[in-house]
Amino acid sequence: MTDSTGYPPEPWYLGGSLNVSVFLVPAAGLPAGFELPSGRRALRLGSRVVVGVAAVRYLPGGVLDYDELLVAVPSLGRGGLRVTIPQIWVDSPTSVRGGRDLWGIPKHLAVFRQSDRRGVTSMTMSVDGAAVAGLRARRGLPLLPGMRQLTLPVLQDLDGRVTLSHNRVIGRMAGLRAAWHFPENGPLGYLSGRRPVLNIAVHDAAIIFGMDVRRS
Repeated sequence: MTDSTGYPPEPWYLGGSLNVSVFLVPAAGLPAGFELPSGRRALRLGSRVVVGVAAVRYLPGGVLDYDELLVAVPSLGRGGLRVTIPQIWVDSPTSVRGGRDLWGIPKHLAVFRQSDRRGVTSMTMSVDGAAVAGLRARRGLPLLPGMRQLTLPVLQDLDGRVTLSHNRVIGRMAGLRAAWHFPENGPLGYLSGRRPVLNIAVHDAAIIFGMDVRRS
């Protein structure tokens, strides 16, 4: 259900699956636009910054259904661990408006193509006809029994408006074999040729986004 803004009121209740990979990227290799909110420092291993990439498919049954690809940077500072999303694309104009207005998440529109065949998921994403990302993934064995709950505090600074939203992901966690492709001349070119250090699939997931939101 949407209100007069054209998007659902917070929190958003969504369902779907996430394929998540973690990369270690030299700080000098990150592009412009990766500035974190004031007072935050990116989580690092040595000289390399921890960068998460997630391909998400939100299925019918939640308040919205759409495809999404996001980059997330965990950071430390006052209040503990937070996550900032500097890059994100979706194929839903409604999600773009809601993400920006409600939580300061800089969503952009993209075109996704996805197929599932014999347990292998293939996904490509393009912007204005140019390829930006591709993924070939196969879910593996369960990592933990039953459903698991993850908290996801997202801190954003969009046009000088700082927003902290508390969010939750509940789902089954499994191993993942993931092969990514990022064209060097695209907005994710800084990840081109890099291999993830960790891959996780979260499936049968319920996502609650936009709880206990604080704006300043």
